[in-house]
Amino acid sequence: MLRLSYKFRLYPNKTHLQKLESTLELSRELYNSALLHRISAWQKARYHVTYTEQANSLVEVKQVRPEFEEVHSQVLQDVLRRLDKNFKAFFRRLGNGEKPGFPRFKGRNWYKSFCYPQSGWQFLGDRKIQISKIGIIRVKKHRNFPEGARLKTLTLKKEIDRWYAIVSFEIPDRKDKVAIR
Repeated sequence: MLRLSYKFRLYPNKTHLQKLESTLELSRELYNSALLHRISAWQKARYHVTYTEQANSLVEVKQVRPEFEEVHSQVLQDVLRRLDKNFKAFFRRLGNGEKPGFPRFKGRNWYKSFCYPQSGWQFLGDRKIQISKIGIIRVKKHRNFPEGARLKTLTLKKEIDRWYAIVSFEIPDRKDKVAIR
């Protein structure tokens, strides 16, 4: 399977913009608080917090902070996966004798995207995309997906004042071989 990505421009209205900004900010807050939790657990008890432990605590987070109910659950899980991936890369580089950078807290301008890793979104024709907990947003879908493509993830990214949908998909390997001369 070959994995590819297409990037499409979004045209959100004011309500959508507010929800996108709120989701991005809550994702950043969750990332930073999960990082703080891992650091403090290590400093106090030399305890390594796992992704599973942090993902299981999302229920408690939603009870304490009801605004997190407005964010799709898989988006929140992906934020924690992102942090876990950063820690694994840090320890891998440390083990290889490289000079790794410890995962950092993210400021407003350093956290620019969030991801729907499996479900919670779908295209409605060529001009609209429905995103769970955000709404139906106009999109400029300037190219179609190849035949047999299986849509995998949707990443919503903010670049300056514009929002983009980055859709990754898999296409099957070609069965016929092409000779190159």
